[in-house]
Amino acid sequence: MKSNFKLIVTIVFIAIAVLAVMVFAGAIKIGGDTAKSDLTGKVTFWGTVPKEDVSDLLNDFSKINNTFTINYVAKSPTTYNQDLLEAFAAGKGPDLFLVTEDSIYNNYDKAYTIPFATYPLLNFQSYNAPAADVFLTGQGSTAFPLAIDPLIMYYNRNMLDANNILYPPEYWDELNEEVVKITKKSPGNQITQSAVALGQFTNVNNAKDILTTMFMQVGNPVVNKQGSSFQSGLIDPRNSKPPSDALLFYTSFASPSSSTYSWNKTLANSQEAFTSNSLAFYFGFASELSTLINKNPNLNFGIAPLPQVKNSKTKVTGARVVGISVSAFSRNFNTAYGAASLLTSGDFAREYARIQGIAPIRRDLLAERQKDVYSPVFYSTALIARTWVDPSPKETDNIFRSMVESVFSSSLKPKAAIIDAGERINLLLR
Repeated sequence: MKSNFKLIVTIVFIAIAVLAVMVFAGAIKIGGDTAKSDLTGKVTFWGTVPKEDVSDLLNDFSKINNTFTINYVAKSPTTYNQDLLEAFAAGKGPDLFLVTEDSIYNNYDKAYTIPFATYPLLNFQSYNAPAADVFLTGQGSTAFPLAIDPLIMYYNRNMLDANNILYPPEYWDELNEEVVKITKKSPGNQITQSAVALGQFTNVNNAKDILTTMFMQVGNPVVNKQGSSFQSGLIDPRNSKPPSDALLFYTSFASPSSSTYSWNKTLANSQEAFTSNSLAFYFGFASELSTLINKNPNLNFGIAPLPQVKNSKTKVTGARVVGISVSAFSRNFNTAYGAASLLTSGDFAREYARIQGIAPIRRDLLAERQKDVYSPVFYSTALIARTWVDPSPKETDNIFRSMVESVFSSSLKPKAAIIDAGERINLLLR
């Protein structure tokens, strides 16, 4: 298997080198030199979004861009990376494919890197929100950014009102104060009403995302990217702000001896607790909005940005990011490239974000005025969202679970747990 993989990677590099020569020689036109009339033929587009979610959008797109056709193929999220690997190995890979912050690492060898000479770094960062940087390498961009799903704070209005709390917390120290007011315990110190679900891992939805957001808020990138190489930021000696204090803060909410004790592993899943009116604050993604409403249509809740570190010069929240990569093996490269650029720059990008309940990633689309209740928060939060290259979601889930549990059980000090996690992430990156 390893020898086959090395052969595939070698073929990819050869194909990209040939493609680069053809582009430089003018045999293939890309970027601004490509007119719509040059885009012809058929393009196959793979993604993990259900086909019914994008069919109407693609039909509308095709009416405007009628010189070529796009065939969208929906794949299972659980087998997506393997499906791509097998398809490309068999010479049957798609021309375009959706990528995210936790799938791009496994697909660098399949994605065409758009060189900075074609899509300058200044333009890339001027057009897109900062979280799009997850697709950058030292040579260019591995995807056209499409949308962003920011991590936000959902809060129960009734519980805040009942405890004379006028506004949800803007900073983490304010959350501490509100946790003390809202959390109720029995004489035996059993939690009967919880303010926030933090400190544990298994029954906290988005625990890894919350924890890595805290790390990024104190200036730790989780994974550092230098050109085409990667290293865990958790143990980078250049970091002036190690995330051990953030880890200790996170676990304190599950410590019975802490004044902010508000959660333990015997309680229900945090999303279930929130929709059943037994949890005041829930940290979830924008895309979870419809799920929360469907679970409890009578839930009286509001949304706000995730709490921040007080006196910090920057605001940060976590995010999931979606982009469209052009296959390095596409047999219709010019059309695939043009299609990806068109899909991510106009009506399709705007409507895709709306249907998915998230935000577009382009700044010009984020600047558009929104009339519904929730989108203004999603859009403004998208501008402070950041993410990181996750080499293996399943494996990093296990790594962060072990990190939290080792601190909670006192088997490791926070600093040692951070170092252990960083070393394990480095093994994945190698």
